[in-house]
Amino acid sequence: MLSTFQNLFKQTFVYGLATVLPRMLTFLLVPLYTEVLAVGVYGKVSIIFSWFAIFNVILAYGMETAFFRFFNKESDKEFVTSTSALSIIFTSITIFLAALFFKTQLASLIDIKVEYLNFVLWILFLDALVIIPFAWLRAKEQPTRYAVIKITNVVVNISFNLFFLLFLEDFASENSLFNTLYKSNYEINYILVSTLVASVVTLMLMFPFYKRINYTFNVALWRKMLEYAFPVLIAGLAYTINETFNRILLDSSLSTALDSEREVGMFSACYKLALFMTLFATAFRLGIEPYFFSHSNSRNPQKNYAKILEYFVILGSVILVTVVVFADIIKVLIIRDEAFWEAMWIVPIILIASFCLGIYHNLSVWYKITDRTKFGAYISMFGAMITLGLNVWLIPIMGYKGSALATLAAYSSMVLLSYVFSRKYYPIPYNLNKIGAYLFFSISMSVIVFYYFRENYLITVPLLCVFIIAIFLLEKNEWEQLINSEKNKNSNI
Repeated sequence: MLSTFQNLFKQTFVYGLATVLPRMLTFLLVPLYTEVLAVGVYGKVSIIFSWFAIFNVILAYGMETAFFRFFNKESDKEFVTSTSALSIIFTSITIFLAALFFKTQLASLIDIKVEYLNFVLWILFLDALVIIPFAWLRAKEQPTRYAVIKITNVVVNISFNLFFLLFLEDFASENSLFNTLYKSNYEINYILVSTLVASVVTLMLMFPFYKRINYTFNVALWRKMLEYAFPVLIAGLAYTINETFNRILLDSSLSTALDSEREVGMFSACYKLALFMTLFATAFRLGIEPYFFSHSNSRNPQKNYAKILEYFVILGSVILVTVVVFADIIKVLIIRDEAFWEAMWIVPIILIASFCLGIYHNLSVWYKITDRTKFGAYISMFGAMITLGLNVWLIPIMGYKGSALATLAAYSSMVLLSYVFSRKYYPIPYNLNKIGAYLFFSISMSVIVFYYFRENYLITVPLLCVFIIAIFLLEKNEWEQLINSEKNKNSNI
């Protein structure tokens, strides 16, 4: 059992690194945007990328998760790969052409300029074509190539952002060639162009995948995959509503466009400080998701699943308290303009919400490996209804603070629902006393530290140290067993 966890943590580290590094590089764009863009312009960019997230889920329609399930389940993996890829290709082309034809109506519906929408559609189309190739790399355990391509995408994106937003204006004043590229008040277009170029490069790097598949389409398999994927699509849409729709609602609920975009800008910038928890949760999920499927038929997997959640909560608790203690130091490094800092109030709330979301992803093992993905859809839809209802109610009263509280309410309710359903359909012996204690102390400490002793480092840093030492002492024996087990394993090789 211990060696199993060691292998799992190695896999989590490798795939997590492939995810964390690109997102950390993307994180570098936040200081650039908050220094170069006005608060309202950054708000508009955030709204556009919120629509990106929603449309990305629609274009993927759960096929990535279905691919993982059937790649591990079916004997003919080539059929699974080619059927998944052809399905995504066909639907992406169809949706892309339809959106181009009705782009004026679509732009009006989502309140985005047609000139921005043209870029959005091309980016969405190109990104859809690499969904299955990336999933295939993960399934074939090629994390190095996966990481290199992901990082390349971000490096290209950042490079073009830096060129357009920082250097192009100076180059244009000195060189007529660059003068043709430069336009004033064109920042949003430049950001979208940078994303488009990165998407083109990524598809080019993934092109060998399309040369190796056999382009065989198995209709019976496709129908089974769609049946599995549809609830995942609904769950994905609901999750995206929970995660991003608050920006859209903020934009549409406040009195004037200027006020709404400014609120969205402040909210989105401070929301980014929760990225540390999001990165940890995402890295953990990418590592354990293949493990959940591949070990579902092993002897007593529930015991391992329970222990995995314990480890997640322990590590997440440390991250939560650490980021809260140093939030006001981090903000200076990440959010360069003080005009954005007004929304710092939301940081602990969003961090706790992201922590809850990570716990939910760990709990979701029960419906994924029992093929009850419809429950994932039900739970996420319930969370989405809470998000929408509370946002509509609280935004006019509290503005972005209401959106933050709505996000926390949605994710915490999803955790409770998933646990209740899992007890009935796939009982896992979670150590609720231990998990509950870590959650209680980390959340309580975060709230007290931020709202009562904020920036009082003479109090907060010692409290953080005591918390970490206490965890080390409580978990020391178990960690020593893991280390000794690995040493014994290596000595026997």
